[in-house]
Amino acid sequence: MPGRTRVQAPLRSRPHRPTTRNVDETPFRFGLERVRELREHDEDRAREDFAASLTRRERDAAMLRAASDLVMRAQDARRAGAPLDGQTIVAQQLWLERVETDRRKAELEVTRRDAEIESRRQALAAAQQRREVLERLKDRHRAEHHAADAQRAAAALDEMALAIHRRREQL
Repeated sequence: MPGRTRVQAPLRSRPHRPTTRNVDETPFRFGLERVRELREHDEDRAREDFAASLTRRERDAAMLRAASDLVMRAQDARRAGAPLDGQTIVAQQLWLERVETDRRKAELEVTRRDAEIESRRQALAAAQQRREVLERLKDRHRAEHHAADAQRAAAALDEMALAIHRRREQL
């Protein structure tokens, strides 16, 4: 239809969720909701730290590959050769040693990153576990709350039924 705008999906009401609640039903409030939110935030931060350490590890691994390639090229250049004077041989040897040192440093950095990744993975697992404990507790409290609401509603219905029965008997 021209002239009408379409309602975006997030703005439409959801068919599976009622717009009104039962009159007898009390709203559920989890007393540790703020703690659960903090745990969820800690888990998100641990996940971000883990992802950042994976990114740094990939960057360091690329640097190690580049350093290893440079060492191979330096060794090939040293072997390839034409007759060299002593000063050039010494310069090539110093360069080869420096390149090899850089490769070892890059290798140590990758090893350190691997240890960091493992510690971040453990921190993430611990954060997930702490949050899941509160999620399970929240679910259990919600189930207890709904059971208590159902029990109160049943008791109220029983009272009404009993009152109706007594009124009928008095007539």
